Amino acid sequence: MTTRFSSTLKPLVFCLGLLPLAYLLGQVYLVVNGQPSGMGADPAKTIVQFNGDWALRFMLLTLAVTPLRQLLGWVELARVRRMLGLFAFTYALAHFTTYLALILEFEFNELGTEILKRPYILVGFTALCGLVPLALTSNRLMMRLMKRRWRLLHQLVYPVAVLQLTHLFWLTRSDYAEPFIYSVVFLLLMGYRVFKWRQRRSKMGRAEVAS
Repeated sequence: MTTRFSSTLKPLVFCLGLLPLAYLLGQVYLVVNGQPSGMGADPAKTIVQFNGDWALRFMLLTLAVTPLRQLLGWVELARVRRMLGLFAFTYALAHFTTYLALILEFEFNELGTEILKRPYILVGFTALCGLVPLALTSNRLMMRLMKRRWRLLHQLVYPVAVLQLTHLFWLTRSDYAEPFIYSVVFLLLMGYRVFKWRQRRSKMGRAEVAS
């Protein structure tokens, strides 16, 4: 990548990360003003689902950074990994907040009943809780302070992604095409990591034998 592109990569990714939010706000504006929109018969449910979908998409994009960087030689991609992770957290938080506001209407006393009726809510909330420490420590200061513990903590990204996929599969009622596609992408990304891990172990083993 050229130096000019490298310098504009982060602002570009930031602007692209805001596009789903801009689209959603535009759709909400149309609904409020009684104009045709793509929100369907239940705008509240659509908004909640929209945020949840983008939380998972940004999570998968975050996980895709390392394989793409290594396979394509795009070293600069590492600079946007934390930003993508923060977008995943932002949309996950928006997903839960809009659920509380638009579906529960902040009737917190009904939350327990909802969880008993729909356990996938608890799975999704657990995923959000897992994203909180990742978001809070996604800065250079915390990397320096935590050192090796930072890398260990950020392994949470993998079980969080599994929880997000489980949440999506559990709440899906008929068309499983989208959850299936996301799952295949996740498995490919994890399969690549397992392959590289085994490759490193093999090289280490050969080096020990040679020594």
